[in-house]
Amino acid sequence: MINKIKLSFSLVSIIVIWLFHLSGAFGIIYGNSDWFISATPLNLIISLVLLLLNSTDSNKIIMVACISFIVGMLTEILGVNYGLIFGSYIYGEALGPKFLGVPILIGYNWAMVVIITASIAQKIFKKSFARILTGVILMLILDLLMEPVAPSLGFWEFDSGKAPFQNYIGWVCVALPLHLVYHKLKIKKNNSFSNHLYFLQIFFFVLLLIKFKS
Repeated sequence: MINKIKLSFSLVSIIVIWLFHLSGAFGIIYGNSDWFISATPLNLIISLVLLLLNSTDSNKIIMVACISFIVGMLTEILGVNYGLIFGSYIYGEALGPKFLGVPILIGYNWAMVVIITASIAQKIFKKSFARILTGVILMLILDLLMEPVAPSLGFWEFDSGKAPFQNYIGWVCVALPLHLVYHKLKIKKNNSFSNHLYFLQIFFFVLLLIKFKS
């Protein structure tokens, strides 16, 4: 009975994130783009909450989420205010309230992306090194897709107009220790929710990339 309930909740969660991401992407492209962009924070919060609720090792996952949130926020604050790690850039207003120039949701996003990429890598490989490397690469792929469309969405923009190479090096340097922490905790493998959420993130930004760059 418990397993059936968990399976049902996982299925409902997957359906919810599909609906939110698809409606968000097509709404931005074909509908009231300003309204759908303003709904991005809600989409991100719901996705992270469902990710945590669908996790097997909830205590360890929450620990990773908290560490990723703190590290992500600190590095972003250094970037926005001093041009360190990622380069010189500023955040727009689309992602909601800020702390020292960085939207709080960016910390949530760091937590979410670390967990889903580490979870996927965990299912593919047994060796920690391969898992960590794969997770970091998956994060980097997502960032490569986000950077070109972020200014058009009012998310963030670099002083130079586009993300410098330093940004991607920074992502790798920050992501590596976070993935190391995840796998050192020996977290139990999660269900397929992480797979769906990562795929939807890729799908979402690919659609927007086609829209804004075509």
